[in-house]
Amino acid sequence: MARKNLDPNNMSFLDHVEELRWCLIRSIVGILAGAIIAGVFTDFIFDTIIFGPKRGTFVTYEFFCEFGNYFGVVSDFCNPDFNFKVQSKEMSDEFSTHIWTSILVGFIVAFPWVLYQVWKFISPGLKASEKKYSSGFIIVCSLLFFIGVTFGYFVIAPLSVHFMMTYNLSPEISTEPSLSSYIGYIRASILSSGLLFELPVIIYFLTKIGLATPAGLRKNRKFALVIVLIVAAVITPPDVASQIIVAIPVLILYEMSIFISKFVLYRQEKRNKKLGTP
Repeated sequence: MARKNLDPNNMSFLDHVEELRWCLIRSIVGILAGAIIAGVFTDFIFDTIIFGPKRGTFVTYEFFCEFGNYFGVVSDFCNPDFNFKVQSKEMSDEFSTHIWTSILVGFIVAFPWVLYQVWKFISPGLKASEKKYSSGFIIVCSLLFFIGVTFGYFVIAPLSVHFMMTYNLSPEISTEPSLSSYIGYIRASILSSGLLFELPVIIYFLTKIGLATPAGLRKNRKFALVIVLIVAAVITPPDVASQIIVAIPVLILYEMSIFISKFVLYRQEKRNKKLGTP
């Protein structure tokens, strides 16, 4: 069992390793608990959520269809006829996909719990004034992650599926994706977006340790724009419209990060003046 009442200031290297071990164990237990819950709702997760973007009636396609109609533009998103089935080409495909998808859902569901465990591990090295923001840290990170996951599922995933399934070199070619290929697109869209939306939090900590400044972020804005467009090109289908749709919220997050970096420096300067330190 984990040792109790350890003084953070007098912990040995092995004590820290032991705490890290228990942090990982508790995180894994939380993820597995979420995976078990996902296993109970297998039909809903696969039939409704996972395979939702492969249907022409998916909410995203209907939204873009209505959006195009509003401006008098004929949209390819109006009742797209994909007419494809996902194939399981290996004997173990369905079983392994079920297991790994349940673990993925478990990770998403347990993300706040995992963050809490990470915070518990690093909190002994933080100042008392920083520890009081633990609940805010977990709430903000979780909120950003869930927003990113939602954006990935309702925007990136359907855009990718729509583009790939409507792109046709010849009538002689019938696109019938494998189960692992289809699930891979959905998984990559969701996870990449969820982690990408953590950018403001990353900038916050980089500013705290002196690796990022508002001036530096403004100066490198043009390079950030190029990086954002490259990331958008990687996680979306290769068409300009999709890349712009993905790039816009990421650029907004970048601008938010500049404001956050400025706020962090302002708080540090205010605290230093109060303490009389340079």
